[in-house]
Amino acid sequence: MKKLLSILSLVAFMGAGAIATSSISYAEDDMAEATEAMTEMVETVETTMEEAMPAEEIAVEEVAAVEEAPAAEEVAPTVDKGDTAWMMVATLLVILMTVPGLALFYGGLVRSKNMLSILMQVLVVFSLISVAWAVYGYSLAFGSGEGLIIGDLGKVFLSGVTMDSLAATFTDGVMIPEMIFIAFQCTFAGITCALIVGSFAERTKFSAVLLFSLLWFTFSYIPIAHMVWGTGGYLLDAGALDFAGGTVVHINAAVAGLVGAYMVGKRIGYGKEAFTPHSLTMTMIGASLLWVGWFGFNAGSNLEATGGAGLAFINTLLATAAAVLAWTLGEAVTRGKASMLGAASGAVAGLVAITPACGSVGPMGAIIVGLAGGILCLWGVTGLKKMLGADDSLDVFGVHGVGGIVGALLTGVFTAPSLGGTGGDDFSIASQVLIQGEGVLITIVWSGVVAYICYKITDMVIGLRVSEDAEREGLDTASHGERAYTA
Repeated sequence: MKKLLSILSLVAFMGAGAIATSSISYAEDDMAEATEAMTEMVETVETTMEEAMPAEEIAVEEVAAVEEAPAAEEVAPTVDKGDTAWMMVATLLVILMTVPGLALFYGGLVRSKNMLSILMQVLVVFSLISVAWAVYGYSLAFGSGEGLIIGDLGKVFLSGVTMDSLAATFTDGVMIPEMIFIAFQCTFAGITCALIVGSFAERTKFSAVLLFSLLWFTFSYIPIAHMVWGTGGYLLDAGALDFAGGTVVHINAAVAGLVGAYMVGKRIGYGKEAFTPHSLTMTMIGASLLWVGWFGFNAGSNLEATGGAGLAFINTLLATAAAVLAWTLGEAVTRGKASMLGAASGAVAGLVAITPACGSVGPMGAIIVGLAGGILCLWGVTGLKKMLGADDSLDVFGVHGVGGIVGALLTGVFTAPSLGGTGGDDFSIASQVLIQGEGVLITIVWSGVVAYICYKITDMVIGLRVSEDAEREGLDTASHGERAYTA
């Protein structure tokens, strides 16, 4: 830069000299004026260059600094204690909604002679699947494998998982301990398999329930979970939205339960005798625990204690309340009376319906989803159940199947930003509903086919159904040698 300034000064000076030479014939006064003008010109050029020089030098120095600076280091992942604490609480809440929530809800609906059997099935199935999840389920569903349908065995027996292992959340760079993520997802697998037992309650062998649950978990739950939530999963990559398990948990379990109701057959006396729930008080307690625990189920699926969890939380509250009102009103109109069983069932219907949508729809959208879920699930346990002709003992398909389908499809509608959802500016309701429908159909077909095969294998190995004498006596005594009530 200094060289450039010197050259320009020299050029200016030479020009001044030339002008001075050409003016030598003028009078001495004119020469003095010309010399003074040339001197001012040189000074102006020098001043201008000196003022410009600092900025140019700074620019050159900045470029050099950028070129010489080393590549920026990757930001270390952060683990927030609040997120970790929330996920531990959410995991406990899902366990609460299973044992005792689901167990008491189902237990109150069966006859007293089968009370302990349904409690036993829920408890032991949940425990069996929890161990299987740790041994191989987590690896196949969420391991490092990126297959369209299944993961890999890279983390079988939780290989490589330590206290320092981290799992990703929905925020770049924000992580949670992998062990907590494994535990949280374990509770989802456990409750899904436990839901199925309500379809063939009061007539199925305990050993058969366990074998079927393990087979179906391996060949249906794990692949659907990977397709919807796992890295590289087909439905995840296709853009299907299922925040907390409308397809993975509810439709998946409901279809398996419906197939089981057909294959095990109807209870002795079904359609001829009244199968009255033995304790609606317990059913109400169970439904209440389900509602409380479901906040962990839905809001916990956000994986962070942020506004996203808050959205799922309030949506779970509002949709469930709306479904209770819808079911109660529907019963009052169609039957003339609103029942406690109906209100409790309406709560579960609302919880099921909002599950896939809770993280992407707005509160008003959640209310509409809840209203639709309540009304349509009421039809599912009445009109649809008669059409299907299956003895779905505790209406698993009517509530979880219908509610899951309604919720999955309406997720594609109310995620639209114009309807208060969290979708982007390019969100298309028609396109998203088609994708949601694809996810529903794949889940129905996959679960149905796998369930049929698993029931067949179980029937050949153990036999599905207890003897007629055992069924009449009650499974509490026949299968477990106990009685729920001694008086």
